[in-house]
Amino acid sequence: MKSVNFLLAFVLLALASSLASAYDPNPLQDFCVAVKDTKTAIFVNGKFCKDPTLATPDDFTSRGISTPTDTNNFLGQNSTLLTVDQFPGLNTLGITIARVDYAPGGVNPPHIHPRGTELLLVQKGTIFAAFVDSNNTLFGKILYPGDVFVIPLAMNHFQVNIGKTDGVAFASFNSQNPGVITLANSVFGTNPPIDPYALARAFQLDVNVVKELQAKFISSN
Repeated sequence: MKSVNFLLAFVLLALASSLASAYDPNPLQDFCVAVKDTKTAIFVNGKFCKDPTLATPDDFTSRGISTPTDTNNFLGQNSTLLTVDQFPGLNTLGITIARVDYAPGGVNPPHIHPRGTELLLVQKGTIFAAFVDSNNTLFGKILYPGDVFVIPLAMNHFQVNIGKTDGVAFASFNSQNPGVITLANSVFGTNPPIDPYALARAFQLDVNVVKELQAKFISSN
């Protein structure tokens, strides 16, 4: 009888461990400061769940990325991330999807997703996609419609539409909240600004160039 109880406890523990690590094993936010007063605490891991008996097919359907977005900006690119706020059925499933529209020559600038691996599928256009690993090795490939490119977790990556027509790609993530940190904004567009003298030395730039970049990125935020 003791052996049966032990086996049952072991199976339940294994199942619990499996469920706990199935989706989003990493934090879903940039940081989580511990608080003792629950009145000042916030709920960060997903959303409260709807009664399953009240769920409808609409909860699991979205048209949020079905139409092109405006690329008339200084990057010639526009990204639309479809999250649980717009698509309730995503809650707790550990997945997210985004649409990226590119004008000819448009750039999705260097950025990282701290909590998600990305799978990029090109639907239209000719897209150069690349990421940089921790050894500063560039892995890049020209992608055509139907091609898929994977960006490992938290790797610095970017895309450029090198074709003469508009481009469209869809990016899926293995996280409900992959996050995004655009490197130029996180360096030159911070609030408050990073000491321009520190940035000038780090990037081997004239300090006045750094100040101009800071003014540009801070004003665009």
